[in-house]
Amino acid sequence: MSKSMIRMRMSMHDAHYGGNLVDGAKMLNLFGDVATELLIRNDGDEGLFAGYDNVEFLAPVYAGDYIEAVGEIVKVGNSSRKMVFEARKVIIPRPDLNDSACDVLEEPVVVCRASGTCVVPKDKQRK
Repeated sequence: MSKSMIRMRMSMHDAHYGGNLVDGAKMLNLFGDVATELLIRNDGDEGLFAGYDNVEFLAPVYAGDYIEAVGEIVKVGNSSRKMVFEARKVIIPRPDLNDSACDVLEEPVVVCRASGTCVVPKDKQRK
């Protein structure tokens, strides 16, 4: 099955709560981008996200964190594509050392897991 990964740094713009905490919905936004790439690779079309059937927020995400979002198509129907996602924190800022210090985490921290279904209408499938 197809797999995809994106990595991006959470900015102060992404921080929604006190203490520079990033809204959990940002992880779902990343999963949506991963899903779009998976559908393009699998079907040649962006498709549509039908819905999530499970979402787990497991650890906080802060501005400055680097998040790696991965996804995989685990089941292919006629037009439906069942997917699983995981977001991991891979780099964290170290403001206690100085304004630009960061650490690469030896072990990524899983911050969110989800599963859901996307749809690519038959007439739009090109692969």
